[in-house]
Amino acid sequence: MSRRSSRSPKPPVVTAGSPCPCGLDATYGDCCGAFHDGRATAPTPERLMRSRYSAFVVLDPLYLLRTWHSSTRPDDLDLDPGIRWTGLDVLATTGGSAFHSDGTVEFRAHYEAHGEAGSQHELSRFVREDGHWVYLDAVE
Repeated sequence: MSRRSSRSPKPPVVTAGSPCPCGLDATYGDCCGAFHDGRATAPTPERLMRSRYSAFVVLDPLYLLRTWHSSTRPDDLDLDPGIRWTGLDVLATTGGSAFHSDGTVEFRAHYEAHGEAGSQHELSRFVREDGHWVYLDAVE
């Protein structure tokens, strides 16, 4: 992550009517946008993870911080606008129902950075904090 520079490319324009970056068959406004603007909260760890991926796409660090567990949350987050997130694959999930207090989501997020394609593979842990799902950490 790095500071924004005037030479960095702008993030893609995502409007309420755009397809949601998370990959679900819905518009951004009806899907992750509702979580980002506080109209709804993610009902499962998978939906939270998808909304966090979309927050990287639209460069929304405040949402990422708001959905990060208080014990592992950084003080601030500076997203790199030079990274363009290009797709998300959810590989597996565990737990995370209304009857669980924790869950995991394994995913692969695809990106382009400085002209090169790459991906991030992670097994993320999620827990409930104050009744809401939050990101805890990545399983090593």
